[in-house]
Formats: sequence, structure tokens, C-alpha cells
Amino acid sequence: MEWSFGSAEELSAALHAGEVTSVELTEEAIARIERDDKVINAICVPDFDGARAAASRADQARTRGEDRPLLGIPVTVKESYNMAGLPTTWGMPQHANYVPTEDAVQVSRLITAGAVVLGKTNVPLTLRDIQSFNEIYGTTNNPWDHSRTSGGSSGGSAAALAAGFGALSIGSDLAGSLRTPAHFCGVYAHKPTLGLAPTRGMVAPPAPALPIDLDLAVVGPMARTARDLTLLLDVMTGPDPLTHGVAYDVTLPPARHERLSDFRVLIIEDHPLIPTGSAVRAGVNRVAEALVDAGARVERHSPLLPDPIEAATLYMLLMLSNAAAGLPVDVYEQLRTAAAALSADDRSLDAARLRGMVLSHRDWVEANNRRELHRHGWRQFFAEFDAVVCPITPTPAFPHDHSGGLENRHIDIDGVEYPYFDQLVLAGMATMPGLPATAVPAGRSAEGLPVGVQLIGPMFEDRTPLRLAELLEQKIGGFRAPKQGERDLLSWRRRTPVALREPEIHSNAEPGNDRTRHPPSRARRPATK
Repeated sequence: MEWSFGSAEELSAALHAGEVTSVELTEEAIARIERDDKVINAICVPDFDGARAAASRADQARTRGEDRPLLGIPVTVKESYNMAGLPTTWGMPQHANYVPTEDAVQVSRLITAGAVVLGKTNVPLTLRDIQSFNEIYGTTNNPWDHSRTSGGSSGGSAAALAAGFGALSIGSDLAGSLRTPAHFCGVYAHKPTLGLAPTRGMVAPPAPALPIDLDLAVVGPMARTARDLTLLLDVMTGPDPLTHGVAYDVTLPPARHERLSDFRVLIIEDHPLIPTGSAVRAGVNRVAEALVDAGARVERHSPLLPDPIEAATLYMLLMLSNAAAGLPVDVYEQLRTAAAALSADDRSLDAARLRGMVLSHRDWVEANNRRELHRHGWRQFFAEFDAVVCPITPTPAFPHDHSGGLENRHIDIDGVEYPYFDQLVLAGMATMPGLPATAVPAGRSAEGLPVGVQLIGPMFEDRTPLRLAELLEQKIGGFRAPKQGERDLLSWRRRTPVALREPEIHSNAEPGNDRTRHPPSRARRPATK
């Protein structure tokens, strides 16, 4: 039997029942990676010897009667997490040989939970792209269509899950870096409430792994089912033992509802600053129709929703002030000159990004105070609603585009070009106020590409969007494997018919391109319309 597309929950049950061993699961995963990853390039730092040893230890522990949440389950880890003895580069050539001596706190939690780490997954340079490619490890291709991106910055993890390389992965998210790859590859991801899961050791080299509370950025789980997200989130949740963990632990409240019919949901199709493409719009409406059919209260407008235009501007200011903090002085001074030349009436997102890169501390405090007003607005909103359903990005996965600088690229939305970074405002709806958001599959585009949506929930009530994701999975189906794994998944899923409710889909995948495992070459940009 093929086990590669089983959920962590299903694999755990099989291990408990003695139907398979962790060594067998691990060997199958390694064989699949060695066979299929040549054209996908998701696993940039394999650790097969370490995985085999961990699987053997897991089987021995189970024989002794031990049980842990992830005992014997093959998983992957985003390259940006420190793992003792393995390189952490963030795609930066100057740090290609940097090897940390200590595991990130989340890696330690995976290992303590019994997980078998197969290796590390690919990322973009410094994690700052909606694609995953760098000069060290090359380009990660989308398993559905190798000419397209798998997303970023957790694109390697999403591609690995879609290709059957392990049951779970851990990533990070500041600009949709968990949610966008999940959307592009047809898998699940959860951006936790800001501060819920500690980030120590998820740090760019050669910086020390300090217990810093990052602004906007979170770490979180990725999986092929909604229930597996909850399983992994429970492993990741809880304060850093070096700081807040000295004084307290975390207990998340239960989901607000257990039935779809009890949920109160706002549907958002468009952002006022960027349109939603037809394929993603169809996915949002598919979810909306499923909720209506189940008897949920579904609204399309609410005066309680915090102003999305101001929210997008605040998001750009806060995000870019963080991103530009380490710029060389001469570059910073050039940016200050350019920002000073902006018209006071220029309220474009480009202007907000430029102002953010040179934001003074005084102005940052003022922006942060405005963020707190938005958080208060969201608390009032969530007194009347339980979740928001909205896009993650305006389009499905787009063709590889490695041309020029990020600021000069564009995104093609139904034939019209928009600034590349403008698409981040959709992910920013949850990121700026620090809300939890779960990315869920919502169907396929006309070309057969995955389409996902995000379910935004109340702060520290992560179990509410996660439960909604689980119920939607039962209602409309969830993950479906791309062409190379589809037959294996269908064979596995015959034991769980509910996951077959979505019609079988065939991808339009193309052969791997010559950028895989090589320094990226310039790829085509969407044609100007």
C-alpha cells in the first residue's frame, strides 16, 4: 500500500494498529522524494540518514509503549529554521556554509513530539518573495504545473506536501508566506494569532537565536487536512520557555461552533485596492454557497469591518519599516530623499511602502496606535461574526517570474497588470492586526490549478477558523493530489469517502524546467495587457 498521501492522523492510527512502521513510512517518503523531487525541487536540504535513525527510534519507543503526538510521522521543515548540523542560509549565497549548532524551538518541539524530519524545504532569498528560488538551491516548481511558482516564502513546504513528501511541514508567515503557497499548491496552512507560537531560531544567519517577539511575523503549521493543522498547531503553541514560559502556559478556547449551520460569516470577494481574478472569485463563492447550503448566516457587507484601505496602508508601513531596518546607511539616505519628495496627497501603496522604509520611531508609534484601533474594531466585528472568508491572493499560481527587482514586477489579473507587491494587501488583512487565518482549498481554476481561500478568525480563537476549515473540508472536499500522485491518493482515500466529494481533477502539468536545482535564470513576465 502507498502511504505517502495519508494524513498525519491516518498514519498515526496505522502506526498504532501495527499496519505499518515508521521505518517503512520513512523509506517510502525518501523513495518518493528521490523519484519525484528532481523536477519539483522542494527538498533543498535532505537529511535521510537522520530521518532513518529517528524512525528507528520512534518504532522502538512505540514498542516500549510510548505515545507522543507525532511519533513516527515523516515531516519537513522550512529551510529558514535552524537545525543543528544542517545549513540555514535563507537563500543567501554568502551564508551557504552557515551551520547552526542548536535547533530552533519549533524544531525541538517537533522532535520532542516524535516527528521524523526528512529534511528542509526551499525558500526565496531572505524569504522576501511570493516565489521560492535562490542561487544556492534553485527554483521550486509547482507540482500542478512545473512552469508555475509554488509560492513563497514557504513554497518548498507547500510543494512537498502536495507531492507526498511527508505528512506535515512547518513554515512562517509575514506577507502570506504560509497561506499563499498553500493556496497555490492546494494544501492547508494556518497563520496563528501573532505571538501564539514562539519563533526563536527562525532567524536569518548569522544572527543569534534570541527569543525576540517579531512584529507581524509568525510561524505555523502546513498539512493536507484541516485536522492535521490543529494537531501540529497544538505541538507548536505555547510561550518560549526562555521568556513567558517561565510564568505561564497557553490554553486556547474551543471553537465557537461545531456545526456549519451555527457559523456567522462575512464573505469578501474584492479588496478596494486590487481586484480578485475570476478563478479566485469562483473559489470564494464556492465556499459561500456551501455555507449558505449548510444554513450558516452569510453576509456580504458589514459596517463593522475595519477600513480595508487604511488597514492596507498601515500594513505596508509596518511591514516595510521592519524589512528596511538593516539597509546600509547610503541606501537608507537615498530612500529618505525619495520619500521626502513624495506629494503629501500621494496615498498609493507604492508611496506607503517607500514611507515605511524610512519610518521614524515617532511615526511608527503613531502607526502602531492606529493598528490598535483596528484591533479594537475587529473585536467589535467578531462580537457579531465568527469568521471572514476572503482571497489570499488575486490569482492562482502564476508563471515563474524572476525578472528584475521585486518592485518592478507585475501580477496579471485577468489580463490587467498591477504592481507585484499590491497583491499582499489580501494576506495583510489578517497579518496587520495579528489575527489567525486558515488557508483552505476551494476548488480548481479552468486550467486545473488549485485555488484556496483564507478563513480569518478572532484573535487567540484559532480553533474557530480551524474548525470551520474542517467542516468545509467535509462539505466541499479538500486536498487533491496533482497528476503524479493522484492515483496513489485515490487508492488511499477510498477508505475515507468524504474526501472524494470533490470531482476528480487532472492537472495540466508540464515537464520540469531547466531552472530546477540550478541558479535561477530570468523567466518570462506576464505580457503587458
